[in-house]
Amino acid sequence: MRSLAASWRVLLAGSLAGLGVVLLATVNPLGFFEIAELKALDAQFTLRGPREPVSPIVVVTIDEDSFDGLDLAWPWPRAVHDKFLDIVGRGGPAAIGMDILFTEPSSRGPADDAALAAAVDRVRDRIVLAAALTTVGDASFVKQALNPPIPAVRGQAAFGSADYDSDADAFVRRATLTRLFQEREWAGFDLLLYRLAERAGLARGPGPAGSELLVNYRGGPGTFPMVAYHRVVTGEIPPEVFAGKIVLVGATTPTLHDIFPTPFASQSGMSGVEIHAHTLETLLQGIPLRRAARLLVPAVAVVAGAAAAWTATAMRPLPAFGLIAAAVAGYLAASHAAFLWGRYWVEVVPVPLALLVTYAGTVAKNFTQEQREKRRLSRFFSPAVVTEIIRHKDDAKLAATRRRMTVLFSDIRGFTSMSEKMPPEEVVTFLREYLTVMTEAVFTQGGTVDKYIGDAIMALYNVPLEAPDHALRAVRTALEFQRRLQPLAERFAARHGGRLACGVGIHTGDAVVGTIGSEQRLEYTAIGDTINLGARLEGLTKEFSVPIIISEATYAEVRDHFAARDLGEVTVKGKAIPVKIYAVLFEFPEAQSAGRGAGEAGPSGSEKSSRVDPRRAPRRLMEGRVSISDGELTVVAEASDLSRTGIAVRAVPRQLEAGEIVTLGLTLGPSAPVVTVDRAEVMWAHKDTAGLRFVELSPAARAAIDAFASRP
Repeated sequence: MRSLAASWRVLLAGSLAGLGVVLLATVNPLGFFEIAELKALDAQFTLRGPREPVSPIVVVTIDEDSFDGLDLAWPWPRAVHDKFLDIVGRGGPAAIGMDILFTEPSSRGPADDAALAAAVDRVRDRIVLAAALTTVGDASFVKQALNPPIPAVRGQAAFGSADYDSDADAFVRRATLTRLFQEREWAGFDLLLYRLAERAGLARGPGPAGSELLVNYRGGPGTFPMVAYHRVVTGEIPPEVFAGKIVLVGATTPTLHDIFPTPFASQSGMSGVEIHAHTLETLLQGIPLRRAARLLVPAVAVVAGAAAAWTATAMRPLPAFGLIAAAVAGYLAASHAAFLWGRYWVEVVPVPLALLVTYAGTVAKNFTQEQREKRRLSRFFSPAVVTEIIRHKDDAKLAATRRRMTVLFSDIRGFTSMSEKMPPEEVVTFLREYLTVMTEAVFTQGGTVDKYIGDAIMALYNVPLEAPDHALRAVRTALEFQRRLQPLAERFAARHGGRLACGVGIHTGDAVVGTIGSEQRLEYTAIGDTINLGARLEGLTKEFSVPIIISEATYAEVRDHFAARDLGEVTVKGKAIPVKIYAVLFEFPEAQSAGRGAGEAGPSGSEKSSRVDPRRAPRRLMEGRVSISDGELTVVAEASDLSRTGIAVRAVPRQLEAGEIVTLGLTLGPSAPVVTVDRAEVMWAHKDTAGLRFVELSPAARAAIDAFASRP
């Protein structure tokens, strides 16, 4: 299990990442976050779809048809507006909003202005006129000013700014209800119309709060009932149509440049007068959009960052990404639900970004750490074991624990004295090649390299992952050491002289294994009597002149797989009770075949070898003479045990050395011809006894040996 401190570090790092995203969104470099949030709000409207308006609003459009119908150039004579207001006023509207600027005197003279003033005066308690915002000042000082209607109508009707403030992307999403001019707060065009409608009993909501309103658009252009201006003036539309209505008058033709992009009209745009209609609908029905609580999204982003870091650490990248993607989708769905049923505008960028950024950062960090950990673990474990440890991320596998294992110690005999006569560079080069080759042999059998001590190797089996046949794997590794050493020894002898031999000691027992050491330096290793005895057995190989010595505990687990010679009991340092030891000769053929590739079967091992009974391998006791020749000297010894793969001899006139290659002449019967084994390797030698492995022989010799070994 991950430690509590490590868990808190992960959560803290994720929280800081989420907080960083929030701060980045607040700083908003290049306006990216603001634009993204605005587009997300537009998407909320699109997903929600249009809604039918409720308020009795009628939009009178100054459009191309009206220009054609009246056949007049803009600006129209104000007498035309006189006639329009007279007709609409007789219908009894609740309010009239003229989104037309009358800020300059008519070019047709005072009479034209007087006609407009008279018309406005007739509906003075039900009309609001538009005022314009203007910018005054120079480059050093700029301020906005309110440009009101002409004096002739200014006293007869309320007026307010009809301008909209666009967002960073030029879209209109907000309405400014009041503006501050000359230290006085002025009600805007929409707020004045709302007050008239409220007086007429048309308001259904609690009323506006604040100077700004997030418009809850009901749809795109044409959402509200629309009547062409010229149809009213020509009498085609009767006054009764406007009874009790809020009548908004304004330009809808693009030629008068009063078109703005909105959430439902991002390409074609929406006329300013229709935006006023949506604003009034929002005010009258009490349905403005609301911003989520100020600290809600930052808090969720911080929690999301922590959750993403935890998820990316606790799970593999792909499943973690699926969970993160589900969390992003869930958050987006929740924000849309809040928009639909609570009219909340919840920021959608920080939280998904915190989730994704923290996930990506954590995965990248974990990948880097994993690669570093793989490099560290590869010093001890085979690639298959490393992959297994990393995949499960089970720290308990490396925690200190007591378990049964097999330990292997190997050492090159006499290398220290030989290396003193070699240049340091060549010593390092040879050791690198030797240790690489031997480490591969350990890894092939699923072992763990605990440490290198000069040219010595300490390897463990059955740790950190279980391998029930750990003793078998260790002995196979020892035999593989002897095989792999041969070409290295030949090259070494050719270059430096001297004969290299490798001694291996193996013991099976209980030991404490795990990550052991100080806070400054930890090392995966094993300690205990089992380890000490394994090291002592390696030292005995030189005394007994055999390449591989195993303890009785190890022999008990591999006796059906390997030919071994009983070396008797020895008393080793640190042990009061004598230990029985054996010299490994060779692996029985069927066991060898069953175990081939065991290392590749993975850390859990292969069960195949346990299903083979190696005791059925053809072998028999033999009495006869054996000639042994090294090319210069031939001696005759007595044979004692023969199998298809090797022979044990006694009464050898000269001391043989482990690793030595000789030629054998076997007499398999009183009248049988001599069978020649072209190459045989001395596997062990002790005083006048030795064990040899057949390396190279002719098909005829093979057939003769097989036939003899198979006799009942």
